[in-house]
Amino acid sequence: MRSIVVWFDRHQVWLYLGGMLAGAVLGLVFSAAAPVAETLIYPALGLLLYVTFLGIPISNFKASAAIPRFLGTTLVLNFVLVPVVVFLVSRIVAHDDVLLLGVLIVLLTPCIDYVIVFAQRAGGDAKSLLAATPVLMAVQMLLLPVYLWLFIGDQLFIVGIVGAFLPAFLWIILVPLIVAGLTQVTAKRWAWAVRVESGGTTVMVPLMVLTLAIVVASQISAVHERVFDLLLSVPVYVLFAALMIPIGWGVACRAKMQVAQQRALVFSGVTRNSLVVLPIVLALPADYALTPLVVVTQTLVELCIMVVCIRLVPRLIPSPVH
Repeated sequence: MRSIVVWFDRHQVWLYLGGMLAGAVLGLVFSAAAPVAETLIYPALGLLLYVTFLGIPISNFKASAAIPRFLGTTLVLNFVLVPVVVFLVSRIVAHDDVLLLGVLIVLLTPCIDYVIVFAQRAGGDAKSLLAATPVLMAVQMLLLPVYLWLFIGDQLFIVGIVGAFLPAFLWIILVPLIVAGLTQVTAKRWAWAVRVESGGTTVMVPLMVLTLAIVVASQISAVHERVFDLLLSVPVYVLFAALMIPIGWGVACRAKMQVAQQRALVFSGVTRNSLVVLPIVLALPADYALTPLVVVTQTLVELCIMVVCIRLVPRLIPSPVH
């Protein structure tokens, strides 16, 4: 089983791309696929987020407190510097409310899941990233509404938060989070919970592939005429990563942390939380049908960037020569 998990992790980029391509073909070729896929979105997302949260030490804030320098630097990078960069690069799509809302929602939330795997493959400190995830998750959910209100004003804020954020957060994010937390607690006492917790690691990548395929299949036929508008979000994501890599590198070097923590910090600044914000954008009104694909496009672009970062970051932050 361990070898299967390793294989999934090693090939997850191509598996995710294949899932999105399969969903696009299915949604465009078969007209009946969209409504079927739409009914499967929330069950798939709920299960995927449950499995994701299983891998995060939800109640372990003590571990976060044990890495104050790394945690503090990560918070400054993601919630002070990143919003400035996001505001600047989002001006490319500021003329289109649908694109703008999707870009802002996904770029303002730091990744808490596969960033750990990619950072580890680049020699980053996966343990510190894992320890920081409960705090990153809590802070981004608190600050996302604040930044959206600052960046887009009252009208779009009402659409994006009052209309979509609260219901999606309650049912698709908070409920899986609570159930995952209960599973982690009971895993300390009962064997079945331990098996569920370990099984979550095994099915994480296949579930992600399936969810991406379902989301794309459900949305692509309704918005295929706006595919060129969707492509306008690509340079935003590329520019964001191109800016955040040197910014994260500079912040990491100034923080005087261990090399592994510096590498992990760069990955935290670059990777975004498309998985957790998908329920929010899927709950938007019909006029915003393109927004979920704006978020999924970020995943596609980011996965390609991760392939580059795995090789680039160790060169930017080399191991000390003894």
